[in-house]
Amino acid sequence: MQLPPHLKEGDKVVLFDGVCKLCNGWSQFLIRHDTAGTLKLCSVQSPEGQAILAWFGLPTDHFPTMLFVAGARVFDRSDAVLYVVRELPSPWRYAHWLKVIPQGIRDWCYDRIALNRYRLFGRYDRCIVPSPEHRNRFIGHGQQPAGGGNSGRAGGMGSEAAP
Repeated sequence: MQLPPHLKEGDKVVLFDGVCKLCNGWSQFLIRHDTAGTLKLCSVQSPEGQAILAWFGLPTDHFPTMLFVAGARVFDRSDAVLYVVRELPSPWRYAHWLKVIPQGIRDWCYDRIALNRYRLFGRYDRCIVPSPEHRNRFIGHGQQPAGGGNSGRAGGMGSEAAP
């Protein structure tokens, strides 16, 4: 089975909008609660994120949804969220049971938030660079030298960087 670029067999990757404050909060939540380190993160604005989007034939100039990539499969909108929480420890994984709600209803709710996320939560001028202690959780940042252009904040994310 051929995998998307920058992914290895068994990788489970959350692609998120790196300038969206809600999306960055979600990434920090995942870092904090995915204690097993099962999930990798990748900003859609990064070169790696752009390559993964292109591999799946998805737009690379606008980002209406978070994506969850497992192997050669991609999930979007509410399915992405539910597959991500399934990877988390209890009690978070129990939210996967929301899958019993019809997808059309789940996606309608997801879209209400996603389409208004900048207005409701704000946006950064630039993508946030991961802090050194969490770089290995991000596709494309784990191989960079330590101390390369971040604030080292302990909250899971570091300083802003150009997209």
